[in-house]
Amino acid sequence: MPPDLAKAIDDYDRAQVRNDTETLARLVDDDYILVNSDASVENKQQFLADFHLPGFKIDPYALQERIQKVWSDGAVIGGLLHLGWTQDGRHQTRTLRVSYVWAKRDGRWRATYGQVTRVP
Repeated sequence: MPPDLAKAIDDYDRAQVRNDTETLARLVDDDYILVNSDASVENKQQFLADFHLPGFKIDPYALQERIQKVWSDGAVIGGLLHLGWTQDGRHQTRTLRVSYVWAKRDGRWRATYGQVTRVP
């Protein structure tokens, strides 16, 4: 994996845990689409707004069973995720299969698409 892509992914993961929407806004492309595990679809603005919900906080996480497909200007990164988060005063956990499409545009890697699927 190219070092600049690895750094972008690491920055993205860290920004989610820190509710750092400034960094996320830089790493998520303007045409970003996220398909959540409940089949709802969010654009970039909706995705970033989630991090401003009262009490919303994602626990630190590590992607397991990694899948990496990398080209010179694109990549699909995915795997298994045991995600924990707090929302509305309630801690929740869920096991998910995730995949993200990254594109290198103007010399920078940006997430353009995310898909999250619940594991029964």
